[in-house]
This record gives sequence, structure tokens and C-alpha cells, in this order.
Amino acid sequence: MKNRTLTVRGAEVTVTTRHEQDYISLTDMVKNFGDESILYGWLRNRNTVEFLGIWEQLYNPAFNPIEFDRFKNQAGLNSFALSPTKWVEATGAIGIYAKAGRGGGTYAHKDIAFEFGSWLSPEFKLYLIREFQRLKDEEARATSLEWNFQRTLAKMNYRIHTDAIKDRLIPPQLSKAQMSVVYASEADLLNMALFGMTAGEWRQTNPDQSGNMRDTATLEQLVVLSNLESINAVLIHQGLAAPDRLMQLNGIAITQMRSLIGMNGIKRLGRATP
Repeated sequence: MKNRTLTVRGAEVTVTTRHEQDYISLTDMVKNFGDESILYGWLRNRNTVEFLGIWEQLYNPAFNPIEFDRFKNQAGLNSFALSPTKWVEATGAIGIYAKAGRGGGTYAHKDIAFEFGSWLSPEFKLYLIREFQRLKDEEARATSLEWNFQRTLAKMNYRIHTDAIKDRLIPPQLSKAQMSVVYASEADLLNMALFGMTAGEWRQTNPDQSGNMRDTATLEQLVVLSNLESINAVLIHQGLAAPDRLMQLNGIAITQMRSLIGMNGIKRLGRATP
């Protein structure tokens, strides 16, 4: 996700994403209070070191507690100094980091950034939390709209898909019940290609879930599903048999999911084979 910006009491504060978590620029936060010497003063405080260490112990399995204890014992001494880089290199911390170059500075996980906000000013912290929550609410609404749009698009493509089934796969003499079996079979072909299981198998493994597997799909899966429905309609018109279509659709699903979510480690869905 690209960087976003909050306006907090006239200061433009950058929010970025790291480890799938929100990190806030501490460098931006100090703009209305002075320079980064304020940040380094906060870091050398004993309470700050204890807070950072406890946070890491809660969320970072690779954190080095021995180095943390060393810093904690020295914190508060006149000779003690601590920088974000020194803290990270010694302890393996993930809650705070320094970034060089354009858009650089010191960034911290939102929990830590809010704590730093208290050091700067209780008023500033409250405004920061309010603006951050407003940002998250806007992002949640945008994600919901995108999901609903893709679900609607999938339903529209489903009509194209079922029309192709009706035109090419269902002989006129079939009953409505028989036609339903064919439609369900083709829907499950798409389910197998994308999800690796049929609708019935999904219900068996998710007895407490309401709706169906497509209602619980991610935004990326809905995008791919819409594409698969259109592609399968073309393959049906070309006269390809179901096993051949399944192989092609599964390969397309893997390729498109890799492109959408950037996961190079996605393996071929073992069950999606004829």
C-alpha cells in the first residue's frame, strides 16, 4: 500500500505499511515541536526503553531480551544515548526503524507512535489518534465498496457463463432438474480452479459459515473469479472438454492471483486436476 498522509494540528504526518502493519513517521510528528533531538531525548528515557522492550516481547519472537536488559540498565544515565538504528541492530526490534533517502526518517508502529505522541503533547496524541482512525474508516469503506463491486461483477459474469452453458452444454430435452445439475457442475469447475474445492466440500469444512464460499472470498479472488467466468464461457464455445478447461482455468487462476497479491510461493492447487 502506498504512503498516506494525516494532517495533525497543521503537521503533515506520513503513514506507511510494513510487515502488513501501519507505521507512522515520528520525524513528521516532531515538526511542530522542534527537531529530531526531541525524538532522541525520548529514546534515551528509561520509561521509553521499557515500553519499547515490552512491545517487542509481545509482538516480536526474534527480539533479543539480553540486549534489551543492557539498554534498560543504562537508560537514564547522562552517558546513555540511543538511536533507532542502534536499537534495531542490537535487539532485532521491528516496532521502530529508520529510513534513509527521500521520504526517510524514523517510523514506528502505531502503538509506539501514539506513545511518542503523549511525550510530545497529550493534545497532539488525541488529534493523531482521531485522524488515524478517520483514515482507517475511509480505507475500510473503500475496501467494502471495492468488494461489493467485484461481487456484483462476478454475478454479471456468471450470467454470461450460464448463457454459454445453456447454449453449448445443455441439450433441449433436459429437464430443469437436469439443467441445474449441469449448471452446478460448471460452477464447481470454477470453484475447483480457484478455491481447490467444490461448494459442497466447502460447506462440509465450514459448517458454521453462513452464505457460500464466494461470499467469503477475498477481493483478489473475486476479481479472478470474474475473469474465470468469462474465460470459461469462451472455452465452452470452443468446445473444450471439462477436464481440459479445468486445467487451463486453474493455471490462469494461479497466474492472476500471483499478479494480484504478489505471492511467488503459490503452488498449483493439487486437487484441481482432472
